[in-house]
Amino acid sequence: MAAYNKFQAFLEHVFEGVHNFSSDSTCTITVALTASANAPVATNSILSDLTQISYTNLSARVVSVSASSHTTGTYKLVLTDLVLSASGGAVAAFRYVVLYNDDPTSPADPLICWFDYGSALTLADGESLTLDFDATNGVLQAA
Repeated sequence: MAAYNKFQAFLEHVFEGVHNFSSDSTCTITVALTASANAPVATNSILSDLTQISYTNLSARVVSVSASSHTTGTYKLVLTDLVLSASGGAVAAFRYVVLYNDDPTSPADPLICWFDYGSALTLADGESLTLDFDATNGVLQAA
C-alpha cells in the first residue's frame, strides 16, 4: 500500500471524541477516491473538502476494523484489507485513497488519512485492487 498521510484535524477529532474506533456501531470507516487533479491536502478535515470520483461500477467501500487497542501505551488501529472491484463497466481514474469516518454528524464525515499511489489507477470491468492494510503495525499508531 502507498505511504500513509495524516489529515491535520484528525488528532483534534480523536481527542474531542469524534472517533471511537473500538466500536463499529459508532465508526464506519469508508474509502473515498480522488483523481490526480483533486489531491487531498493535510489541511482538509471533512469529506466535503474533497472532490471524489464517480463510484459507478465500483464495489462497496466500507472497511472493517479488525483490532483497536494499545500495548504498553502505543495504540494501534488495524483494518481488514478491502478489495475494490469494477463490475458492469470501468471505474473512473483515481490516484488517492482516503479513509474517513462516515458516522459522525458534527463534524460530518471527518477525514482520517490518505494514501498516494503516485499515478492514476483505472479499474476496467472485472478488475480489482486490494487495499492491503498493514496487519502487524496497523494503518496508524499513536504513542
